Amino acid sequence: MQDAAAIQGIESRYAAMVSLMDERTRRQWAAAEARSYGWGGVRAVSCATGMSPNTIKRGLAELEAREADPEAPIGSRLRKAGAGRRRATEADPDLEASLEQLVDPVTRGDPMSPLRWTCKSTAQLARELTRQGHPVSPRTVGRLLKASGYSLQGNRKTKEGKDHPDRNAQFEHINATVLSFQDRGQPVISVDTKKKELVGNFRNGGREWHPQGEPDEVLVHDFMDKELGKAIPYGVYDVTENQGWVSVGIDHDTARFATEAIRRWWKKMGARRHRGAKELLITADGGGSNGSRCRLWKVALQDLADMLKMPIHVCHFPPGTSKWNKIEHRMFCHITQNWRGRPLVSHEVIINLIANTATQQGLKINAELDEGTYPIGIKVSDQELATVNLKRSPFHGDWNYCVLPARRKR
Repeated sequence: MQDAAAIQGIESRYAAMVSLMDERTRRQWAAAEARSYGWGGVRAVSCATGMSPNTIKRGLAELEAREADPEAPIGSRLRKAGAGRRRATEADPDLEASLEQLVDPVTRGDPMSPLRWTCKSTAQLARELTRQGHPVSPRTVGRLLKASGYSLQGNRKTKEGKDHPDRNAQFEHINATVLSFQDRGQPVISVDTKKKELVGNFRNGGREWHPQGEPDEVLVHDFMDKELGKAIPYGVYDVTENQGWVSVGIDHDTARFATEAIRRWWKKMGARRHRGAKELLITADGGGSNGSRCRLWKVALQDLADMLKMPIHVCHFPPGTSKWNKIEHRMFCHITQNWRGRPLVSHEVIINLIANTATQQGLKINAELDEGTYPIGIKVSDQELATVNLKRSPFHGDWNYCVLPARRKR
């Protein structure tokens, strides 16, 4: 942000002074600004003023010559008005229009443009313009783009896709249900699977403090280690108690794995925190191993409800709204922050980094390795699904339902 502010300051000063300076004064003024800026000054001044870096370097040489010998001439002679090379757009009036067609072929040109499906770098644009009979350099292309209001920009995540018509109503339903459970002193948990992680000496995003010049050395390529495999962290976040549990799986992220993580949370943490609980509320995403359309999830919940001997209520978030799930911004984000820049070289390291995650708001997390096997591709028939003691809510029964304990006949 400081560099951008400095460049903006140079740009504003140049705009105020440019009409008062001749060619020689402009390049020497630019040289003085570049020297004052420090490292990267030539590039910064060139970006702010549109002057060629070579011109600014020439001004620097003139300033250094004057400092070495104050009696030396102040610079080369001035050219007459109108002298010098003509601008590319003056020599080639069709250049700007041709460039516009290449940069934005959908609205301004042919959708079958040769650069329609190509990265539009200045070098690529210059090559294509030259092929079309408009010889030009990448630097000139960059100057023309900037003059036309273009800039280098990345993608921005702003679109969530098409909203479900009952999205807000479902949010209100989830909120009301959570408050109702909390008022009655019943447990409420938020569940989800964190991003799978490769186990081994691989690069992990982020930075941490080390002696200067002594970073952790990791492997160049992220090819999975067949012996260490991958880690699948499935989290259970107690919304009321601000406590968390993470089961780190090593096999597959399935509905059976998800319900086993909930069972472990209840056995190790939930039962002590919620003595006398008569029902449990789970808030979950709409997809994945705990998805609203996953049949095995409901069958596995039936087994869990039978074991806990209590009804299990489930509320799913609408499609495309998983970031609103409490576990995402109250637990998983802190885990990611805690292990940033640290290679996850073993399952033990992962467990310890998760278990030592804490916040000033009192978040505490327990973690455990789940070495069980959870095969994928299990099909649940209509007959097996019908044995689930499922009670659907009047409002969006596909998203809101309750699994009641009832031992099924196998």
